[in-house]
Amino acid sequence: MPKYVIEREIPGAGKLSAQELNAISQKSCSVLDKLGPQIQWLQSYVTGDKIYCVYIAPNEEIVREHAQQGGFPANRISVVTAVIDPTTAE
Repeated sequence: MPKYVIEREIPGAGKLSAQELNAISQKSCSVLDKLGPQIQWLQSYVTGDKIYCVYIAPNEEIVREHAQQGGFPANRISVVTAVIDPTTAE
C-alpha cells in the first residue's frame, strides 16, 4: 500500500503545548477510526510552522478525506517513492 507524506501548514506548530498536540492527535485518531483500517497514521514531525505526517493509505483521496473530516490542512500530499537511510550507501 502506498505511503504518503502530508505537509500541514500550521502557524506556530512548533510552539503547540503537549495538551494541544494531544488534542490534535485524539481528533486524528477519532477520524481514522471512522474511516477504517485502510488508512494508518505512522508518525508526525512538528516543526516551526508545519507538521509533516506519514500515512499509509490506498490513495490520496482518503488522505484528503481524513484532513477534511479532522479540520486539518493538507497543503501538500506526496507519495513516497523510496526510503533511504545510511545503509543505502553500503
